[in-house]
Amino acid sequence: MSHASRTAPRICPLCEATCGLTLTIEGTTVTGARGDRDDIFSRGFICPKGASFGGLDADPDRLRVPLVRGEDGELREASWDEAFDRIAARIPALAEAHGPQAVGVVLGNPNVHTMAGSLYPPLLLAALRTRNVFTASTLDQMPKHVSSGLLFGDANAIPVPDLDRTDHLLLIGANPLESNGSLCTAPDFPGRLRALRRRGSTLTVIDPRRTRTARLADRHVAIRPGADALLLAAMAHVLLEEKLTDPGALAEHLEGADELAVALADFTPDAVAAACDVDAATITALARELAAAPTAAVYGRIGSCTVEHGTLASWLVDVLNILTGNLDRPGGALFPLSATARAPRAAAPGKGFALGRWTSRVSGHPEAKGELPTAALAEEIETPGEGRIRALIVLAANPVLSAPDGDRLDAALAGHLDFMVSVDPYLNETSRHADVVLPPPPPSQSAHFDFAFNSFAVHNQVRYTRAPIPLEDGRMDESEIHARLILAVSGMHGAPPSAVDDLAIATAITKVGAPEELADELTGRSGPERRLDLMLRLGPYGLTLERLLAHPHGIDLGPLKPRVPEILRTRSGRIELLPAPIAADLPRLRRALGDRPAPLVLVGRRHLRSNNSWMHNVGSLSGGSNVCTLQIHPDDAARLGLVDGATVRIESAGGGIEAPAEITDTVRSGVVSLPHGWGHSRPGTRMAVAAAHPGANVNQLLDGTLLDPLSGTAVLNAIPVTVTPSP
Repeated sequence: MSHASRTAPRICPLCEATCGLTLTIEGTTVTGARGDRDDIFSRGFICPKGASFGGLDADPDRLRVPLVRGEDGELREASWDEAFDRIAARIPALAEAHGPQAVGVVLGNPNVHTMAGSLYPPLLLAALRTRNVFTASTLDQMPKHVSSGLLFGDANAIPVPDLDRTDHLLLIGANPLESNGSLCTAPDFPGRLRALRRRGSTLTVIDPRRTRTARLADRHVAIRPGADALLLAAMAHVLLEEKLTDPGALAEHLEGADELAVALADFTPDAVAAACDVDAATITALARELAAAPTAAVYGRIGSCTVEHGTLASWLVDVLNILTGNLDRPGGALFPLSATARAPRAAAPGKGFALGRWTSRVSGHPEAKGELPTAALAEEIETPGEGRIRALIVLAANPVLSAPDGDRLDAALAGHLDFMVSVDPYLNETSRHADVVLPPPPPSQSAHFDFAFNSFAVHNQVRYTRAPIPLEDGRMDESEIHARLILAVSGMHGAPPSAVDDLAIATAITKVGAPEELADELTGRSGPERRLDLMLRLGPYGLTLERLLAHPHGIDLGPLKPRVPEILRTRSGRIELLPAPIAADLPRLRRALGDRPAPLVLVGRRHLRSNNSWMHNVGSLSGGSNVCTLQIHPDDAARLGLVDGATVRIESAGGGIEAPAEITDTVRSGVVSLPHGWGHSRPGTRMAVAAAHPGANVNQLLDGTLLDPLSGTAVLNAIPVTVTPSP
């Protein structure tokens, strides 16, 4: 039976760019995806991931019904009621017997790509009352949250580069032509950088690899991996020493400028040059060019975050923007204002941001932003004693591949848990250990709003798309899955899922002092839509869901504007240039001036046709450049006797893996590069495409002991390794 073809808009949920798509649909099948030319933000841009929307949506390996572990130890298909009955019988009992810390929660990257993943986890954590929370942030961007919290008093106040208006953009540890951007939501990042070059602006890229982004730059500086904070500190030193600083309108909102100059006195270009392997003249030129530009923005990402001094590097990015007067001004780095943000308040001192309010049980790692290091998850499960994690709830996460020493975590999940729940569309390397797996529906059957990424957008805008395809029989909406999970673990099993949304709405109204009658005015077909309507009404633009639905391609809310001092939440009410935790960590950076690197260090890399581990099962995205190879410079390959394409052995503190060698001069000598998210070779998974091209898990090279101390973020880059021909 043939079905008439139709089209529908859908915001792409597959990376942080949030591009608008136009889906072609026949019956209940997505047969094509192209860029939505009418989308007010992306203007028709699409990348290979967006073009593969239909393939991912219809992946035959996606789970369609819950799985429950039987008495024989095997997972079998079950009804939704049986799955939630099992959870309600086990999680509350374990928490009652052993205390709330006996339940741990792991949140993965895909949560911020769905409405449910943004709205419900805070309610789940409140219901569980556990401090054992682990997320992808401590494998990625937590240093930026911590540095923003210390500087501005709000860990989520992260400035983004004003790409479309800046005269000088300096990127460090970022490759947006392949990552599509991160903590900087910018559809068509490549086009924006090319436009930047066309209007005569300058692009500088600091990266040990000659990436696609670096090839576009006016200046590429091939820094030694892990030395980002040293180079940035030296640039700040030049600005201060040569009196090139001009904070402009920020001057009256700053404190600690004099102390900053003293703290950075030792980080001269000559002092850091050897450790960075960047000559002093180049470092001085970078600082002078930044100061001389009419407007400029410094932007650092995962390459500068997942290193030993990740928080210091993140802090120094903003210090450079502040010293040159480029923070919070057009053409510099500004704070977006999303449609669901709290309405601006009068400038006043706030509560500030604190680190280490509690620590992990085994190794005493301090919390950051309410989270513990994901690298500590295995020891919290396997180490006996009061407070041991006995039950684990994993929401859209695959830490066996994404966290250090996956073998240890794999064994801990298999042998030390009493109960585990996974909310995941796949039976992957982590969810295969669960006692209950709850699969959300495919993206075409889900509504979409970007709560997180609109807060990092380079242009203020708002868009919402309802599910273009009705929910398939037997499936459950992801929001209902989360709501029923909350009810099951909180002693309210059997209550209607709407009770969770009603409580969230009532709490939000009370918190802001709005009239209770506002709840009756909210519109929407579901609890999440009513909650979205409330957030829009209470937000800074006074929007409603009805108005948003009337604009299916989005509403333009204008360019980014200055927001200091209203954005500040520090106890002083000012930007605190040299917070105490930062000052206390600078001696550790000073000691690094004398460090000399291992002969060979490893860095990661991103693929345009991939997003961590969760998109390796899409056939149209596999192969080509999306392969797991060890890139190595020709000089290093010749010295080590390696042949292009031959299998090599890579070893480090956490263990050893094997991968094909790719000899290329796009990586500097002394550095090798292996992509993240691979290693799909464990038994018991149901991901046929990924298993056919498993690759090697780079994180198995790490033992998880090396962390950035301020943020608890695992050091994933600049890892000493040895490489030898495979026997």
